[in-house]
Amino acid sequence: MGIWGFNPEYLTGIYLYSLPIEEILFFICIPYACVFSYEAVGHFSKNKFQRSTANKITLILILLFIIVGTINIQHWYTATTSLLSALFLLYIHFKLKPAYLTQFYITYLFILIPFFIVNGILTGTGIEGQVVWYNDTENLGLRLGTIPVEDIFYGMLLILMNVTLFEWLQARDRKK
Repeated sequence: MGIWGFNPEYLTGIYLYSLPIEEILFFICIPYACVFSYEAVGHFSKNKFQRSTANKITLILILLFIIVGTINIQHWYTATTSLLSALFLLYIHFKLKPAYLTQFYITYLFILIPFFIVNGILTGTGIEGQVVWYNDTENLGLRLGTIPVEDIFYGMLLILMNVTLFEWLQARDRKK
């Protein structure tokens, strides 16, 4: 749709369902590494996580995402990322009511360090061209270095969906 794409110079040329194999591997490797990080934070934390803190953060994020998504409905990447993030947070906050959100938010702060390094390189920091390009007419045009600001929340949504699935599978196994 021209919202974002890949520089073929950096790709193997192997595609599956019109996506480069590198992108498919991204959706396997990155969530796995992030869920592993999430588990490590939970394992090594000596403090109990405060649920009330997560509830406040979640409600602020929901409000922020709804406002940004509706105000920028003409920007596909901004609107989609914001509104899907708001919907997922609404679902988990009011339906699932999980105890793991504070652990997730703390983990995500750690994950942002490699995120900025790797995503910075992919979007053009320190290399001649971009591996991944973004059409700034479909996003806010605000970048942190070379990274569209929406990528931070897209990444959060991707990882939170995987952590939620992981926690659901863990709970299911505990019931057995």
